[in-house]
Amino acid sequence: MINATDGSVAGTIDLGGAPEQAVTDGKGHLYVDLEDKSQIAVVDAKTLKVTAHYDLAGKGGAPAGLAFDVKNHILFAAGAEPPTMVILNADDGKIITSLPIGGGVDGATFNPATMEAFSSNRDGTLTVVKENSPTSFVVEQNVQTKTGAKTLTLDSKTNQIYLITAEYGPATARRSREGVLAEDSWCRIRFPFSWLASK
Repeated sequence: MINATDGSVAGTIDLGGAPEQAVTDGKGHLYVDLEDKSQIAVVDAKTLKVTAHYDLAGKGGAPAGLAFDVKNHILFAAGAEPPTMVILNADDGKIITSLPIGGGVDGATFNPATMEAFSSNRDGTLTVVKENSPTSFVVEQNVQTKTGAKTLTLDSKTNQIYLITAEYGPATARRSREGVLAEDSWCRIRFPFSWLASK
């Protein structure tokens, strides 16, 4: 943990797994998805202790994105194996439901202005989940983005989602696997790709 005031190290916490994304309620609680354990670690930011682990209970695995409806205490854990968004109560970890998302997720966010959760996916989709109520959720749509656009951020002033990706040229020296630039290949960064969230 880093002290935001002076940049000093406030402490180190053993989360019990590999952290991927974190969210906070602004009241001293931190939630961190553990990709290798398929869990959410709950951290008391004051004591720097893990107070609970919420298991995704086989509903979703390898969570790589985590979004948070702070007002209603709802967590949205976006996992890759299988491609699923597990929606759970932040107070006790009780799973409310799970919904399908695009493949290769690596980020999630929540827009309280539109009551929508988003997962950005490597397969070139942005999955939009609508929160109709704290107990009712639906996949609103899968927006076509660009292949590889798996990380995102929300501009809460404009309700725009920004994603980043790269375009890969042909490798001339050797084959490359997706996501790795090969020798003598090229890429062009495209930023931002934006989509205006519906209201």
